[in-house]
Amino acid sequence: MTLKRYVVELGYGADLHGADATKAARRAVKDAISRSCLCGLFEIVGLRDPDAMQVAVKIGCPRPEQVDGAAVLAELPFGAKTLEVVEGGLTTRGVEVPSLGCGDGIIVAVASLTVSVEIENG
Repeated sequence: MTLKRYVVELGYGADLHGADATKAARRAVKDAISRSCLCGLFEIVGLRDPDAMQVAVKIGCPRPEQVDGAAVLAELPFGAKTLEVVEGGLTTRGVEVPSLGCGDGIIVAVASLTVSVEIENG
């Protein structure tokens, strides 16, 4: 059996009020999967069980140590999941909204999702 990559999708997520790194990372993963239909894995490759695919998630975020990995991976409905969080993304100043109880920080995360499947050799 050989592990083959079939899909690489990118996503963007931001927390506009609160600068929550996990919220931005979760939104980036949701953004990436919202554009991905994996029908070719079933119809061409012959995948029968969506949990048989392997999904590698890479997050670029300004504060990687603040990302709750389990919460990010929970956004993926299927597959064997792995996560790598690296320095990236950006922070910028937004607008403070006192009624939301937060400051004026915006945090942006980017996600790369790579979907691979084990196939028979030959």
